[in-house]
Amino acid sequence: MRGKIPVNENKEDLTYTKYYEHDGLLRAYANRAMALAFLFALIAFGSLGFAVYVRLQPPTVIRVDKDGNATVVGATRAGAPGLFSFSAEAAAEAAPTDLEGRAVVRRFLNDYLIYTPDSVDQNFSEALNMMTANLRTYTLGKLRDDDTVGKIKEDHIISDFRVRSIEHVKNTPWTYVVFGVKGIRRVKNGTETTDQIVGQYNVRLVETRRTDFDPSGLLVAEYSEQEMVGDRNTGLLQHSVLEAAPGSQ
Repeated sequence: MRGKIPVNENKEDLTYTKYYEHDGLLRAYANRAMALAFLFALIAFGSLGFAVYVRLQPPTVIRVDKDGNATVVGATRAGAPGLFSFSAEAAAEAAPTDLEGRAVVRRFLNDYLIYTPDSVDQNFSEALNMMTANLRTYTLGKLRDDDTVGKIKEDHIISDFRVRSIEHVKNTPWTYVVFGVKGIRRVKNGTETTDQIVGQYNVRLVETRRTDFDPSGLLVAEYSEQEMVGDRNTGLLQHSVLEAAPGSQ
């Protein structure tokens, strides 16, 4: 048929978005952007106002008294002023514990009763430094008068000590009774003598200020020892035992 344009029945129909739908999406995005802008503006103004408020506050002044307590000067809060305790000062003024007292007693006895001819000077020095001034003066004078260090080096004396128990005396502050075994070996005229002594040792401590040299805050004020049981083995007795050994086989 002339003048008729053929129509392709398989051609897809073209569809277009309505103009008002596209405009609505643009307005929705614009509204979201505006809401976020107002939110960020409020956060910025709030941060600026808080910074100004902090800068306008007066400085905090703390007054410390001689006892180590601190009070806030010019505090507007009603009631008793706040007190602050400094941990370093509190630790320095804290009372020693019983465990620290037992440790001081053990260390003192080990320094004073365990020695060799080579280490006696150092051991006695450390033990004397753990005493109070008057006990140190008395003990040092007695050691000098008896020539204790000279005899230890001359007779090649070796002293050993083992603590068996440390007991705190009831109703007596910082007083301890120690039971231990002390072994003394000496060589004189080529003969070795061994003494085993079970003794009681009485030690009384006093409290002082804690320092770097004395972190426990305890010093030895009194010291005494009492022999309970003693046993001695001489070189001759040891020699007779060695001679009897081959015949016993």
